[in-house]
Amino acid sequence: MCGIVGLLLKNRAWHEQLGELATPMLECMSTRGADSCGLAVFHRPLPLEKRRFSLYVADRDYDWQSFHAGFSSGTGGDARLESRFNHATEVTATPEADVRGWLRRSHPDVHLLSVGRVIDIFKDEGRPEEIAERFGFRDLQGTHAVGHTRMATESAVSPAHAHPFSAGQDFCLVHNGSLSNPYSVRRRLERRGIAFETDNDTEAGCRFLEWRMREGDTLEQAIEKSFRVLDGFYTFLMATADKMVLVRDPFACKPAVVAETADYVAVSSEFRSLAHLPGIREADVYEPAPEQIYSWTLSSNLTSRN
Repeated sequence: MCGIVGLLLKNRAWHEQLGELATPMLECMSTRGADSCGLAVFHRPLPLEKRRFSLYVADRDYDWQSFHAGFSSGTGGDARLESRFNHATEVTATPEADVRGWLRRSHPDVHLLSVGRVIDIFKDEGRPEEIAERFGFRDLQGTHAVGHTRMATESAVSPAHAHPFSAGQDFCLVHNGSLSNPYSVRRRLERRGIAFETDNDTEAGCRFLEWRMREGDTLEQAIEKSFRVLDGFYTFLMATADKMVLVRDPFACKPAVVAETADYVAVSSEFRSLAHLPGIREADVYEPAPEQIYSWTLSSNLTSRN
C-alpha cells in the first residue's frame, strides 16, 4: 500500500517550519505503511566544494565520535559531524569516490544514504511517529522534503529497502506501487556499470532516472523516457536540489492529491494528511492526471551556508 508525502515551501519565511509542517503529514500516513519510514530534507546549499554524506548504521548506540575521528584521518580532509542516534551526516570537501572507498575498506557496516550539497536522508524500520521522534523531524529546517511510509510487498523490511531511495547527488525518489520489470531495468543498467544495493523495485526506477540525468536529460525528460521503459503501477514523487516532481502511471492506479497555495505545494497519498496545513481551505486542491508530469521549482536561489 504505502504512503507518500511531499512539501515544497515557496515562502522563504516558512523554511524554519519545514519539519513542523511535514511531520504530521508523514505520521498521518502510518495506516498506509508501518514497516519502515523515511524522510529526505533539502537544506540551504553548502559551498560549491562541500558535500553532505548521510549515513546510517543498525546500532542505535553507535560511537559516531570515534567514527568521525577515523573519517577525518582516513579521508584526509576536514569534516563536520552531525549525529542523531543511528544516523549521522559528515560535511566535507573530500571527493565522493574517496569517501565511498574509505567506507568500504574501514566501515562496511555503515550505509551511505545520500550525497549532495543540500540533501539529507533519514530512514529506519518502525512506525512514522517513532522515527519522527527518534530523529527530531519536527525540528528540521529546509526548503522542501519528501517522505514515505512503507508496507513491504515485494522485498525485505529493512532500512536499506526503506524509502526514499537516492542515486547520484541531491536526487531522491519515493514510490507507491509496484514495478513489474525491475530486473530487466536492473540488467540494462548493470551493463553500463551501475551498481545496485538492494533488490527493491523502486531502486531500479530511481537509478534509471538518475542515469538519464547523468546522460544530459532534465528530470522531466528522464521521466518521459521512463514511460517507455518502466512497467507497472506507480506514483513517483521525486526531489532535486531545487524542485519537486510528481508523476503517476498511465492508469493512475495509486492515489495522489496536491494542494497549492502562494506559500507551498503539498503532495500526499490522501487529503487527510494535508488538512492541518495553513491556508488549506483556500488551497487549489486537485488529483493529478495519469502520465502527466507535475514539476514545482523553488522560486529563487538560496545563499550557500558553511
